[in-house]
Amino acid sequence: MEKRKIEIGEIMQLGGNVGNPMFAHCLMVVTESKSWGAQGFVPGLGENGKHGGQAYYRATFETMEPTGGMAVWMPKAEVV
Repeated sequence: MEKRKIEIGEIMQLGGNVGNPMFAHCLMVVTESKSWGAQGFVPGLGENGKHGGQAYYRATFETMEPTGGMAVWMPKAEVV
């Protein structure tokens, strides 16, 4: 994607060219816009009826694309 201001809560899809292949093709919720891209999290599924955590990732502009969506709910720690 081209360099631009990214909004908190914006949903990005990570590409196959990310540094950590475990994040390849995941949807990331943006928590911070950075000059080089964005920081955000991929929600974890959880288990045994308990809520999952967040796997945080830093993505450069070259490794993500906007989905056109915004997160409706975010974990309380992420609400600014």
